[in-house]
Amino acid sequence: MGGIFLAGRSSAAATDLATSVAGWQSAAPGPGLWVAVDQEGGNVQSLRGPGFEPLPSALEQGALPPGELAEVADRLGAGLQGAGINLDLAPVVDVVPAGTESANPPIGASDRQYGSTADAVVAAAGTVVDGLAAHGVTATLKHFPGLGRVQANTDTSADVVDSTTTAGDEQVAAFGTLAESPADPFVMTSSAIYTQLDPTAQAAFSPAVVTDLLRGTLGFDGVVISDDVGNAAAVGDVPPGERAVRFLAAGGTLVLTVDATLVPEMVDAVLARSAADPAFAATVDDAVRTALLAKIRAGLVPG
Repeated sequence: MGGIFLAGRSSAAATDLATSVAGWQSAAPGPGLWVAVDQEGGNVQSLRGPGFEPLPSALEQGALPPGELAEVADRLGAGLQGAGINLDLAPVVDVVPAGTESANPPIGASDRQYGSTADAVVAAAGTVVDGLAAHGVTATLKHFPGLGRVQANTDTSADVVDSTTTAGDEQVAAFGTLAESPADPFVMTSSAIYTQLDPTAQAAFSPAVVTDLLRGTLGFDGVVISDDVGNAAAVGDVPPGERAVRFLAAGGTLVLTVDATLVPEMVDAVLARSAADPAFAATVDDAVRTALLAKIRAGLVPG
């Protein structure tokens, strides 16, 4: 099993959550689990109980002096570590151009961006990655190749399209820079369509985006995790099993679904495709290898 995503919002104390996580870890056979949350700050802070301090929004974090932001990031990492959380689905690396925030529902309208330029985002998000890593928490750079220019939310809308982002865009470059961090962050793919990159498929299902651009041009060889492909409206017209198959075929590593009831269908579809298609089976083997190497680096595989 890859891991567990704690969806929704919780007011549980960090100590209580740590007890629950320890139980899940002890019950899991083989390597330890990734235990993930969305802990960005502002409106997107999943854990709010005793032991978790209120976090400013990413926009507010990005405006802090570097030293103050480093302190916030350190406390963020310490809080998650104390609760047994080892994977944060943050920071957001999407670049929302100044003046367009209100027209960008998934990011800008909720102040989830660290700034309006790639340089500002890289500086702030990099500090967050380091603060998490200092406490053994792996960061996730999201949502590649960027949701900063879309005008709808992939969680609630179908056919979300970015018609301007290119392979040389500053949003894409920001991901490339941060992905080189020695902290080994994950990269989360967007479920929007990018017509300048691949007009035929959502980014999560696009070999042109995941394999050619992220892994090829940017040279990222770590874990690529999908955005939610369970309940997201953007993938609603694709059968659940096919969502997992397409993501792995595109070059992804870990499939994320907030609807756990879909997992058996997804696993069955991947196994069936692997049995029928040796090339796909080899691709899955590569994904498993990437996932296990990441767990070894994170200390989740017993020595």
